[in-house]
Amino acid sequence: MRILAVSGSLREGSFNTNLLRAAIEAAPVGLEVDLYDPAALAALPPYDQDLEGTVLPESVERLREAWGSADAILFSTPEYNGSVPGGLKNAIDWASRPKFEAALTNQTVAVIGASTGQFGAVWAQADLRKILGIAGARVVGDELPVARADRRFDRHGRLLDAELFERLRLVVSTLAAAAAPAEVAA
Repeated sequence: MRILAVSGSLREGSFNTNLLRAAIEAAPVGLEVDLYDPAALAALPPYDQDLEGTVLPESVERLREAWGSADAILFSTPEYNGSVPGGLKNAIDWASRPKFEAALTNQTVAVIGASTGQFGAVWAQADLRKILGIAGARVVGDELPVARADRRFDRHGRLLDAELFERLRLVVSTLAAAAAPAEVAA
């Protein structure tokens, strides 16, 4: 099983990217969790429906292939002005087209998030869950708000909180279980 880990932050030293790195470490044996390059989000042009039906930019094709070929996607979002960062929303717009054939159609996803504030990006996580659901994804699990993220990682970006590490393991396990094909009864 391959889970793609997508950070909504483009910032070097991002707490959300570090949170996904911790999720990679927390993943149970047998699960492959790969970090999607945050620079790939930055390379996307703004979504433009007029480009549909034409030769799409290579960055869009790579996004759709990577997101569509994953068994599941774990998103981690910061909170900008009380919601999802524009770059992440733009990527979701590209991955939600063409309707019914998109990379996000029926894709199993989960949402976590971190912020330096006291609420741990809960508004952004709620918005992202709604956006992904409307885009056709199957959103599973609960949010995992990581408040005061600037205190949760060491200077090298390693997670300091053992309890949070175990909660990440549960999120990844829940996502994998929801994405696993159902056993066929004989």
